[in-house]
Amino acid sequence: MAEILIVEDEFSINELIRRNLSLTGHRCTQAFDGISAVTLLENGSFDLVILDIMLPKLDGYQVLERASKTPTIFLTAKSELTDKLKGLAMGADDYLTKPFQMLELAARVEAVLRRTKKAETEFVLGDLKCDFESRQVFRNGIAVECTPKEYELLEVLIRNRNIALSREKLLDMVWGYDFDGGTRTVDVHIQRLRHKLHLENQIRTVYKLGYRLEVHE
Repeated sequence: MAEILIVEDEFSINELIRRNLSLTGHRCTQAFDGISAVTLLENGSFDLVILDIMLPKLDGYQVLERASKTPTIFLTAKSELTDKLKGLAMGADDYLTKPFQMLELAARVEAVLRRTKKAETEFVLGDLKCDFESRQVFRNGIAVECTPKEYELLEVLIRNRNIALSREKLLDMVWGYDFDGGTRTVDVHIQRLRHKLHLENQIRTVYKLGYRLEVHE
């Protein structure tokens, strides 16, 4: 769980990010202009800033100058290479252009948090524990044997918990875009995880779409 500051002046986008990152367990604070963002940064402690460039009052570059010690992902409609290079040269950790996929932003958030040692190292759900560093799964303290793909599928579900993921998206995230098998592969592995880990009530089928790991935190 990380403390994340979202700086985006478009309410709908800011709220979309907040809702999705909150669902995955992060605590989010919202700012809608540059001055508010700087005030929050000066008076609070954040693990990550998601920062638009075109902001009222102070732009994202000016905010970044005052938030240089906090890992930052630029999220902006400014897609020119010069803008990207400027942001990265100023110290931004990543740069994502609009429009964007929420799953991609969530993955980039986790990648930055891992690099800065702020990402989750384990996940606990009842008697189940998943250790991300050792890539092991335990029930009641006893290791459960999982194949590499079963573990990778479980980790994807955990890191995107409470978010519905299509079979196609799971296939791409776990097996890769060049995998020749069909989505039935996902169904088979989901059934194995449900049985092995007693997650029949937590890994929910989303009608005509895919699956969601349902967690009430």
